[in-house]
Amino acid sequence: MKSIFKNHNVLCLLFIGLLFASINACKGTEKENVSPEKIPTSTKIKGTINAELTSAPNVPEPVGNRTAKRILLSMEVLEETSEMMNGVSYTYWTFGGDVPGKFIRTRVGDEVEFTLKNHPNNKLPHNIDLHAVTGPGGGATSSFVAPGHEVKFSFKTLNPGLYIYHCATAPVGMHIANGMYGLILVEPAGGLPPVDREYYIVQGDFYTKGDYGAKGIQPFDMQKAIDEDADYVVFNGKVGALTGDNALTANVGETVRLFVGNGGPNLVSSFHVIGEIFDKVHVEGGNLINEDVQTTLIPAGGAAIVEFKVDVPGTFILVDHSIFRAFNKGAIGMLKVSGDENKKIYSGKIQEGIYQPEGGVIQAIPQKEQATTKVIQKTLSERIASGKQKYMETCFACHQSEGQGVANVFPPLAKSDFLNADKKRAIRTIINGLSGEITVNGNVYNSVMPSQALSDEEVSEILTYVYSTWGNNKTVVSPSDVKAVRNEH
Repeated sequence: MKSIFKNHNVLCLLFIGLLFASINACKGTEKENVSPEKIPTSTKIKGTINAELTSAPNVPEPVGNRTAKRILLSMEVLEETSEMMNGVSYTYWTFGGDVPGKFIRTRVGDEVEFTLKNHPNNKLPHNIDLHAVTGPGGGATSSFVAPGHEVKFSFKTLNPGLYIYHCATAPVGMHIANGMYGLILVEPAGGLPPVDREYYIVQGDFYTKGDYGAKGIQPFDMQKAIDEDADYVVFNGKVGALTGDNALTANVGETVRLFVGNGGPNLVSSFHVIGEIFDKVHVEGGNLINEDVQTTLIPAGGAAIVEFKVDVPGTFILVDHSIFRAFNKGAIGMLKVSGDENKKIYSGKIQEGIYQPEGGVIQAIPQKEQATTKVIQKTLSERIASGKQKYMETCFACHQSEGQGVANVFPPLAKSDFLNADKKRAIRTIINGLSGEITVNGNVYNSVMPSQALSDEEVSEILTYVYSTWGNNKTVVSPSDVKAVRNEH
């Protein structure tokens, strides 16, 4: 009799366990992103539309409340040479002629018919692996296409999120390193909550035969890529893609959403906006939302959605907070916010007092031998443009985008009597560094400027740019002027 009750108890426990498992399984079906048969009837395909594709930093219109559609999407692979930075060119392999490739915006339950075209002038076969695709190779096995051909395949968007896509043709790393990546967004049913501004940013690391800034067309360096020794780490395919006239914009009081990807192929991104805190981060582009985040990690081949409200005006700097990548390899951008100040949120400087420092010494940036390169003759306007680019990479952090400097810390370069009075002194300051008190426009500064590891041509172009702008005296500095100063001692 005891054994009967014992078996009865076991059967009851098994029944209760199965009941709870069944309940939990039913709860799991509430999500639309598990498998095709579990997508609710509200996501049945209703109509066909052509995909709206945009180049970074722009994004297509939000999905909103539209029903699931059949989306016709066509993308062309182009192998093209263009500027990595002023004076430096690179042969990019691209989806649609841009790095990153075109932004693709869908919603969960869409059926995407994808046509991939390989331009006849290309030299190599390519394909596409979309991380939003459930299927072999993320579409790569179905999309391999030779130059002069096109291929078509389709997929269902099952899981909402922000996903990388990239080429997966061997050698895979080389195809990605040459710029073959982009983002595809799969919005949830009903769309993402509305915001005022949306932008598209993808970080990538590049490996060239010449070091950072070496002039001319720079070929890909496989050994550097294997060693993960990047010469350039940039947003949207090139140095300066999001600075100066290319800066992102917003107004005080607006909410900003950034769709941020990391094409890699190697480096993890520590994405940060200096002077802002992310109100929300969709961690790794998925449904998990973290709040009040300062810096978010984005793995190679991953993405994140970050959202924040801009409360005060000014220029906010976007960086990979592996910080030498930002100020020495190109991973820097700008968000320029216009509007009224709010002193309750940010007062600016309230008071300044006297503090006696222990002193400082000039720190020298490590020098390396300059490779002997053929000097390309440039017009004055070309030299000024090149100098502006180099200024934004080397001098911007201290002296600011308009040469205004930082009050009582770094002297202004705009309308600078110190600068305009002595060309040779300006050259010495860059190549040798400077410490101790100086007076600029009637104000005393006592800070330290490190010597800069720049070539004669780079120093001359930076100074020519600075002298040509911001109310300075239009002095032209030649490489021979710089060389003469170097040879003074």
